[in-house]
Amino acid sequence: MKYFITALGLALIIEGLPYFLFPAGIKQVLASMQELPEHILRVFGLTIMLIGLAILYVVKLS
Repeated sequence: MKYFITALGLALIIEGLPYFLFPAGIKQVLASMQELPEHILRVFGLTIMLIGLAILYVVKLS
């Protein structure tokens, strides 16, 4: 449970950094994302999840 809470905290820190550092840029990115088709966003989300899974797999092996 300790590792899960640590990972959750780290994920929230990483997710919050762009909003803190580049608030105007985030607004532009989010506005442009509204124009993208849903299937592109799904592919992007799946790609990010697979990259995360691969990182976890590589770390677990070492």
